[in-house]
Amino acid sequence: MQPDFGPDDPGTNQGGPEATARHDQDAFAVALLQAATPQAVAAALAQRLPAAVVARAFWSPRWPEAVDSDPPGASDSEIARAVREIGAVRASRAPDPRYLVLCDDAQDGTAVLRLQAPLPASATVDGLCSMAGARMAELLAAERLRSELATLEKSGQLQSALFAIADLAGSGLDMPEMLRGLHNIISGLMYAENFYIALHDEAGDSLRFAYFADSVDEAGPAPGQIVPMASIERGLTWYVVKDARPLLGSSMNPRTRPSGPLALHGAESTDWIGVPMLRDGHVHGALVVQSYLEGTRYNQSDMALLSFVAEHVLTALERKGAQEQLERHVADRTRMLAEANRELSREVAERQRSERLQAALYRLAALASSEEGSAAFYRQVHAVVGGLINARNFYIALLSEDGTQVSFPYAVDACGSDWSTRSYGRGMTEYVIRTGKTQVVDTARMIELARAGEIDARYVDSTVSTWLGAPLTGIGGVIGVVAVQSYSLARGYDDSDAEVLTFAAQQIASSLQRRAAAEHLREANARLEERVESRTRELREQIAQRERAEARLRHQLLHDPLTGLPNRVLLRERIEHVLASAREGDAPGFALLYIDVDRFKQINDSLGHLVGDDVLKQVALRLARVAPAHAVVARLSGDEFAILLEDVESAAAAAEVAQRVIEAMREPMLVGDRQVLVSASVGITLGDRGYEDLDAVLFDADVALYRAKEHGRNRQVLFDDDLQRAAADTRTLARQLREGLLGDAFVPWFEPQVRLTDGAIVGHEALLRWQHPERGVLAPAQFLQVAEDNGLLDAIDWRTYRRACEALAHLPGAGFVSVNVPSRLLRHADFDTRLLRLVEEAKLGPGQLRIEISEGTLLHDPDTVAGILGRLRDGGVDTVLDDFGSGYSSLAFVHRFPLRMVKIDRKFVSRFATDDSARGQAVLAALVALARSLDIEVLAEGVETEAQRQMLLSMGCQHGQGFLFGRAQPLRA
Repeated sequence: MQPDFGPDDPGTNQGGPEATARHDQDAFAVALLQAATPQAVAAALAQRLPAAVVARAFWSPRWPEAVDSDPPGASDSEIARAVREIGAVRASRAPDPRYLVLCDDAQDGTAVLRLQAPLPASATVDGLCSMAGARMAELLAAERLRSELATLEKSGQLQSALFAIADLAGSGLDMPEMLRGLHNIISGLMYAENFYIALHDEAGDSLRFAYFADSVDEAGPAPGQIVPMASIERGLTWYVVKDARPLLGSSMNPRTRPSGPLALHGAESTDWIGVPMLRDGHVHGALVVQSYLEGTRYNQSDMALLSFVAEHVLTALERKGAQEQLERHVADRTRMLAEANRELSREVAERQRSERLQAALYRLAALASSEEGSAAFYRQVHAVVGGLINARNFYIALLSEDGTQVSFPYAVDACGSDWSTRSYGRGMTEYVIRTGKTQVVDTARMIELARAGEIDARYVDSTVSTWLGAPLTGIGGVIGVVAVQSYSLARGYDDSDAEVLTFAAQQIASSLQRRAAAEHLREANARLEERVESRTRELREQIAQRERAEARLRHQLLHDPLTGLPNRVLLRERIEHVLASAREGDAPGFALLYIDVDRFKQINDSLGHLVGDDVLKQVALRLARVAPAHAVVARLSGDEFAILLEDVESAAAAAEVAQRVIEAMREPMLVGDRQVLVSASVGITLGDRGYEDLDAVLFDADVALYRAKEHGRNRQVLFDDDLQRAAADTRTLARQLREGLLGDAFVPWFEPQVRLTDGAIVGHEALLRWQHPERGVLAPAQFLQVAEDNGLLDAIDWRTYRRACEALAHLPGAGFVSVNVPSRLLRHADFDTRLLRLVEEAKLGPGQLRIEISEGTLLHDPDTVAGILGRLRDGGVDTVLDDFGSGYSSLAFVHRFPLRMVKIDRKFVSRFATDDSARGQAVLAALVALARSLDIEVLAEGVETEAQRQMLLSMGCQHGQGFLFGRAQPLRA
C-alpha cells in the first residue's frame, strides 16, 4: 500500500502529521541501511513515492558504462537514451522534469530516476530522495572499490601468468612440455580445459596445430598436423585468422559477428573464444579456448584477457623455436666441424697424392711437344705411369678411325702376349672403348662379364688376377685404352688406382691428339698455301660480281621499273643536294616542274592498264627528249612526273621547258593499233623562294599543278604569292578539319523521305555538315576535296555514319535512316563487316539502316560490289541506288544487284515545268514502271511543288523527297 501524503490522511498516528512523517523517515532510513545493493535502494524508494510516478531507476559506478536498472531488463536502446538525456542535463545544468538525479559523482557513480509523472512538491519527498541518493552513492562507491579490487587481483594473476610464460620460454623444456605448461597457465586465468594453438603459414595458406587438447573432439588434429585453410573455410578459427580479430560465442550463437556466414567444423561447443596472435599487423596464428558445459560461459573480459596473453604466447613460441633452432644449429655445426677435421686429414693426404699426380701430368703434357719418335714417346709415358701405380705390365691400344681394328703401338708384359693388330671384338680393351668408362676387373668380374656377353673368353688371359683399363677420350669420343694388369693376387688394383690412371689417360689422350694434330697441321699448311692462292682468285671474282650486283640494286632502288626514269627517292636526293648548295651560297637558281598526265585514269579504265603502261613509257621518252641535258627527269607515282632544272636563271627559262613538255604531249601516241591523245598539266616552282626543306619545294610545285588542272588542264602555272596564300589557306583548312574531327564537329543533318499518298515520313537521308568554329555550318562542297587530299575523309564518313545511327531513335517517324557511301569505301575489304558491327553497336533492327551508292560505284568491279551488297542485305542493311538516270547504267544491269530502292535523279522531276516535260514524263514513267516490275521501290528527288507530287503519284511513284516536304535539319536536342 502506497502512503498518501495529503493533510487529511486518516492513517496518521496520535502524535499528528509531523510525528507520522518522522516515523516514516525513520523506517525508510532503516530500510536504506538494510539495503545492500543499489537495486534494493531503488526498490525501497519506489515503495515510498506516489504510485505510477517512477518508471525506472538507472545507476552505475562508472557512468555511462556498465549501467544497470530497476526494474531489471532495460533494453540497450533504453539505457542509451537515458545516458544521452542525462548527458544533456549535465551540459545545460538545467533540471529535466523527466528525471530525478539521486546522485551524480565522477568518482562514486551516478543514479537517476526516470519519472512517468512529476513528483509532488513536498519536503518529505525531497528528504526521502536525498536519503536514497546518499545511500545509493555509498553503495556505488563500495561497488566501484570492489570492482577495482577484483581488477587488481586479476591483474596480479595476469602478471604472474605472464612471468610464468616468460619463464617457460627460457626454460630447458622441450616444445611439447612448454606447450603443456602454457595450457596450465591459461587454465589458471579462465576455464581452458579445451584449448589449442594453431600457427598460420601465410605462404602455404595453412594452419599447423602446435598444441591441441579437447575433452570431446576425439577426431581433432594431432600435434604438428598441418591443415589447409580451405578445409576449415568459414569456421570460427578461419575467421579469426582471415579477419585478424577475436571472436566470442559459438557457431550457432556468435556474440561477435564475423565478416561472413559461419560453418561448423569439429564438435559444437556451448561457448568459444578465439584470438589472433599478431605481430606487425600479420596473423601468425590463433589461440582458442572452448567450453562444452552449459554453465560455463565466457565474456568480453575473458576475450580481452586472452587477446593480451596471445601476444606473450606468440613471443614464447618464437623464443622457444629460436632456442631449438639454435640448439640444432650448434649440433649441426659440431657435426660439421668434426667432419671438416676428418676431411682436412683426407685433404692433406689427397693433396700429397695430387701433387705427385700433377707432376706426372705435367711431364705427360710436356711429352706432347717432344720431337722424339713414337717409340721414345711411349716409353716415357710408361715411365711416368709407373711412378704413380704398379705398371710392370702396361700397354696402350688405339682404335682405328673407322672403328674396325684395335692396334697396340706399345706394350710391356711379363708374360709376353700377342700384341699384333686385331679386329674389333669382345675383349677387355673393347669393353672399355664401348662403355667409355675406367674399369677395374678381377677374376670374378671377368667371369660375370663373360656370362653377360660383354666380353669373349677367348680374349681373356686366365692368368691375370686384376686388370685396370682407362679410356683415352678425344674430342670425337674414345680413341683408345691405356691398361695395366697384374698376375699376382697380392698386387691388385683398386678405385684409387683407377682414379689415378683415369687422370693420366686424359693427359695421354691429349698428348696423342696434340702430336697427331701437329702432324696434320704440317700437312695442312702445305695444302693451305695452295688453296689460299686459289681462293684469292675466287674472291676477286666474287667482289667484282657483288659490286656489279650492288650497282644494279642501287639503280633499281633509285629508278622506276616501268619507265627506267629516276624515282621519287632519287629526285628527293637531288633536290636536297641543290638546297644544300643553295644554303652554302655557291649554286645558281633551280626550278622544279611537277607534271601530271591529264585524264590518265580514263585511259586506264577504258583501254586497260597495259595500254596505260605503254602511254606512260612514251610520256617518259618525250619528257627525256625535251628536257635539258643536265636536268633530272623522274617519275613520282602513277601518272605524275617531275623535271628538276638546275642552273635556271629566270622563270621564263623554266616556263619555256614547261611549254615544250605541253607541246610534246599533244602529238598523238601510237599504242598497238590505236592512236591515243594525251595532254599534260605542269606546275612550276622556282628555287628563289628561300626554301629550307625539300618537302616545301614539292608541296608548292604540287599546288601550282593543282591550279593548272583547276583552270582546264593542258597548261602551266607558276607558283606565286597568290598560290602561296591559297596553299596556306588550304593548310589552315586541313588543320581545322583535323581539329573538327577531334572535336566531333561533323554532324549529320536529316532530310525527310515521305510517302507521296499521305505525306507520312518513312525515313530520313543523313547529309554531312561541318559546324565550323568561325564560318558556321559548311556543306561538303566547301571542304570535301581538302579532306580527301589529307586522308581525313574516311574518318569523317564513319563518324557521320555512327552519329546517324545513334540519332535514328530521336527522328520523327523513325522508320529508317540512309547514309551516302562513296565507291572509295567499298574498295576496303572490311567495309561490310565494319558497317554491320556499327549497326550492332547502335542496336538498329533489320531495315533501319540504308546505304545510298551511285551508278558509277556499281560499274567499278561489279562482282565485288554485288558480293558486299549481298552480305549487307543478309545483315539487315538495304541498298539504295542514288541519282538513277544520271549515269550509264540501265535497269537490266541494276537487276544484278540486291537493291531495295532507286532514287530518280532530280533533273527528271524538274523537267515537268519545261518545254520537253512530255518527253521527260515519258522517260520517268518508264523508269517507275520498270522498277516496280523488278519489285524495287522508287523515290523521286527534288519534289518542290504539289503539281510535281500529283504527277509522280499518277505515274505510280510511291515515295518522294524535296523542299515540298522539308529541308535538311540538324537533330533537335
